[in-house]
Amino acid sequence: MSDSLIFLPLGGSDEIGMNLNLYGYGPESDRKWIIVDCGVTFGNLSTPGVDIIMPDPAYIEEYASNIVGMVLTHAHEDHMGAVAHLWKKFRCPVYATPFTSWLVRDRLGEHGLTDDVELHEISMNARFDLGPFDLQLITLTHSIPEPNGIAIRTPVGTVLHTGDWKIDPDPVLGESTDITALTALGDEGVLAMVCDSTNVFSEGVSGSEADVRDELIKVVGEQKGKVAIAAFASNVARLSSAIAAAEANGRRVCLVGRSMFRMTSAAKAVGMLQNIQEFVPLEEAGHFPNDKILYLCTGSQGEPRAALSRIAEGNHRHVSLKSGDTVIFSSRVIPGNEIGIFELQNQLAQSGVKIIGEKDRPIHVSGHPCRDELAEMYSWAKPSIAIPVHGERRHLLEHARYAKSLQVPHTISVRNGDMVELRADGGGSIIDEVKSGRLHLDGRFLTDAGAVSMRDRRKLAWGGHVSMALAVDDRGKLVSGPDAKSVGLPDVKEFPLEDFLDAMEVAAEACFDRLSGPERRDIETVEEEVRIAVRREANRIWGKKPIVNVLALSV
Repeated sequence: MSDSLIFLPLGGSDEIGMNLNLYGYGPESDRKWIIVDCGVTFGNLSTPGVDIIMPDPAYIEEYASNIVGMVLTHAHEDHMGAVAHLWKKFRCPVYATPFTSWLVRDRLGEHGLTDDVELHEISMNARFDLGPFDLQLITLTHSIPEPNGIAIRTPVGTVLHTGDWKIDPDPVLGESTDITALTALGDEGVLAMVCDSTNVFSEGVSGSEADVRDELIKVVGEQKGKVAIAAFASNVARLSSAIAAAEANGRRVCLVGRSMFRMTSAAKAVGMLQNIQEFVPLEEAGHFPNDKILYLCTGSQGEPRAALSRIAEGNHRHVSLKSGDTVIFSSRVIPGNEIGIFELQNQLAQSGVKIIGEKDRPIHVSGHPCRDELAEMYSWAKPSIAIPVHGERRHLLEHARYAKSLQVPHTISVRNGDMVELRADGGGSIIDEVKSGRLHLDGRFLTDAGAVSMRDRRKLAWGGHVSMALAVDDRGKLVSGPDAKSVGLPDVKEFPLEDFLDAMEVAAEACFDRLSGPERRDIETVEEEVRIAVRREANRIWGKKPIVNVLALSV
């Protein structure tokens, strides 16, 4: 059989986050694979009890012996957060640049995998071979240190996998976009570009971190009381800008939140954040005059357990904010987080705290390319095929239309699980669809998103739970019960919970009485018929159907 080049996304297409991309080369019977990125997304109200969600790698797990390596484009959680959770399914070498490698190693240590994983720290602009793949890292800019595109060369052709990127002419930390390498790659010939679609609907450019730094210096200088800046901890350039704003205005910086300590430690370990004043320990920050301290906090998205939420609730051991103080949200509102963020800001406002956000002052820029930047990238790389990823369906379709308008000959809009064959003649097509899905980290266990436990948990969140116990003797006579207990049912003045439970017990007994003699002696029949009757009675009273469990004992 002939060799073929395959692109297969298992996460990150038709969604933003949870990236897991596969590239395969060789005959179908013995195809070698590389994994590009292995990330997570986060739970919400539809996944009660689940904080972390990751792609289901069942397809590639079957071919684990043919995986020649995993390469990480950068250290955002949606690109590397699943490595420690899923690595045992692959058991392949992992390759990452120094900053990303530090954070991966730290996470592996938390899972007791430090000595198991073959983690290779590679340099920026590294070029190396993995099986039949010739890989070259290309420096880009993004909202985290050391973002890289990957040129994947094969005998069929070259694919440019961009990862997350933007074009920042003055990125504050790290190198600017390597235009020379990108144009050289385009001149060499790019078969396909697999490209970030996040901001495809936004005209113009995303903006520079240098401009944010200048504005933060101004904004902090205008404040008289305590100042807290909420930002994504992974955006080390933004942390650097916040530190510069503090120092320019005679303030010392105190880190608040575990992620802040983790990210600044990683940055310092690879030579970033040098020549700054030492951070003020939390227990000492309260002794500084209000106009001499700046708190750099996690929690810009309203996360309930993050530092800023605990400060707003008045539950933080070392930090308090009140009238005359200011919180600067140097971040954007991620869609889906609006409720939590606005609740947090309302709590702060109730305490008299002044709030400044990105709509008030230009104190945030995106880490993803807007349309003018996409046009620049296409002019440099000149791919024959555009494959949009890292976007919801509407993003991917618009990106494909935009690429067509930029004279890209072919576009392929993929979904997770679409197997794309890329051809040496400059074309490509979806040739198969494989299993894709989601895994939930439920406590210590990885479970399928469609597991019965998750369906039941959503039902519990909606309608609560009723348990009904009764005992039946060998003649089919009810000797005890029915006794009802509940969790999550309403207790209101017009219909107290006690009356609600009584009504369901009456319904259960009436149902039992209607059963024939043989049915009463069949415990499974008793449990199912009573369950249906109780659920129906609850719905008659309340308008909702709780989960009902019936325990019938034979005595």
